[in-house]
Amino acid sequence: MDSAPSVHVDVVSDIVCPWCYIGKRRLEQAIALTPDIAINVNWRPYFLNDWIPREGIDRQTYLETKFGSAERYAVIAERIAAAAALEGLVYNPDKISRQPNTLDCHRLILWSRSVTDPGRVKQRLMELYFAEGADLSDSKTLIQAAAGCGMDGDLVRRLLASDADVDRIEGEANRAREAGIDGVPCFILNSSVIVTGAQSPEYLASAIERAASRATRMRA
Repeated sequence: MDSAPSVHVDVVSDIVCPWCYIGKRRLEQAIALTPDIAINVNWRPYFLNDWIPREGIDRQTYLETKFGSAERYAVIAERIAAAAALEGLVYNPDKISRQPNTLDCHRLILWSRSVTDPGRVKQRLMELYFAEGADLSDSKTLIQAAAGCGMDGDLVRRLLASDADVDRIEGEANRAREAGIDGVPCFILNSSVIVTGAQSPEYLASAIERAASRATRMRA
C-alpha cells in the first residue's frame, strides 16, 4: 500500500507584510481542506523593506517614504483590513508607531524550530505587530513573544545580543530575491509548484493537490 502523498511547502514571507499575515491564515485553511495529504511547512525569510535600519524607524516616516503619505496608505489599509476581517484577523495599522527591521524576527523563527512550532511564533509576531502595534525592533518584545511560545527567554536574550545566524538569514533572504521572488507571500510546493500572493484557500488547496499528484507520479 502506498504511503500518503506528501507536500513540502516553503513559505517565503515577511512578518510586516499584511498580505503574508492573511496568506498564512489562508494556507492553514487550505491545509484543512486537504486532510489526506501530509504537509510540512517551512517558513523562509524575506525582507519587504530591506532598507529599514536595525533599530527601526518612525511609522509616519516610513509611510511617507514608501507610499508618499500616510493618507495614501490609508486607502490601501482599508482594503487590507477588510480582507483580514474576512479571515478572522485583526488589522489595526493606526496602532503601529514604529516600522521595524525584521531580521531579528526571522532569527527568532529560525531558533524556534528545535523547540516549538515556528508557525506559532510567526503568528504571534504578526499579531503583536498588526493587531497590537508592538515594536518588533524592541528585543524585550521579541523575548516576551518567544517565552510565551515556549522558548527559553534567557537563551533568546543572549542570542539576540549576538550575531548568531545573521548571515544565514540575510543569505536566505538575498537568495530569494536572486531567484526572482519580488512579491510575497510566495508558496513553493515540493520545489515545483509556485503560488504567489495571498490566494484563496481553495486555490492553495488545488495547488497542494497538484504538487502531491506530481510527486506520486514521479514515485510510480
